[in-house]
Amino acid sequence: MTAARRLISSGSGFEKAIGYSRAVVVDGWVHVSGTTGFDYRTMTISDDVVEQAEQCLRNIEAALREAGAALADVVRVTYMLPDPGDFEPCWPTLRRHFEDIRPAATMIACGLSDPRMRIEIEVTAYIGSGRSPS
Repeated sequence: MTAARRLISSGSGFEKAIGYSRAVVVDGWVHVSGTTGFDYRTMTISDDVVEQAEQCLRNIEAALREAGAALADVVRVTYMLPDPGDFEPCWPTLRRHFEDIRPAATMIACGLSDPRMRIEIEVTAYIGSGRSPS
């Protein structure tokens, strides 16, 4: 039996141009693609890394919501930054969103596809895993 597969799009032109989905849902798992700080409605991006981190998380939350999940369901997060020195200024933002969730996490220093991008965040969630048992 093949698992149902649901594709979620943010409407970003990147998804169509490159050929990927913002998120893919299979068997209760939500795999959210690396997500940058672009506001997909306006296709603008802040110069500030902390503002980009906030927008990344808003974009991720929107994809999770469409999948029937929430940030509380995140079990894995990967942070990618061209400048590792930009990571620590983001910690308060990341802590505010993930402090009670405490997903497994990794930070990778790497190049990103657009020099305006200062952080990219990828998450994996399991629908319902963050909710308290009844």
